[in-house]
Amino acid sequence: MPYEPPPELAGLSLAEVAELAASRKLPPVAQWEPETIGESHMCIAADGRWFHEGDEIRRPAMVRAFASILRRDADGRHWLVTPTQKLSIEVEDAAFIAVDVRQDAGGLAFRLNTDDLVIAGPEHPIRSEGDPDTPAIYLAVRNGTEARLNRSTYAQLAEIALAGGGFTVSSLGATFPLIPA
Repeated sequence: MPYEPPPELAGLSLAEVAELAASRKLPPVAQWEPETIGESHMCIAADGRWFHEGDEIRRPAMVRAFASILRRDADGRHWLVTPTQKLSIEVEDAAFIAVDVRQDAGGLAFRLNTDDLVIAGPEHPIRSEGDPDTPAIYLAVRNGTEARLNRSTYAQLAEIALAGGGFTVSSLGATFPLIPA
């Protein structure tokens, strides 16, 4: 079956984003603990591009497939996990890039570079790193992984914060500062 990307974020309500995100069937990588551990020879660059043995993976379907089996452990190491093996993958910054955001009905919905949709909130918190002059904003995605907001998405989020009268944003009842402590 051909891949159908979700509609543009601007045309979706928060409920529609939640429904699309819930309908995505992802492998249960958090439950898998394979005995075979190795190296994938893969890297996710800070700009979100995926590489294997130095060559860029240019097929979006391949990137989406690999992203669906990605997890990060408590030590911060990233892994591609299947029922039979766990392969390390180098991640220069974050595994994903948040490329769009929309505020609707008390929530913030994000689109990632892999077309994943994530709603910020208690299960998907936003955190701010760096310093006040050059913050880096991250969104928790799944299985310990995160997305870094690209420049335009950060600007959108800053506009939402300023419209609310400060440097924080709220989503699903949780409040997140946009300036690092």
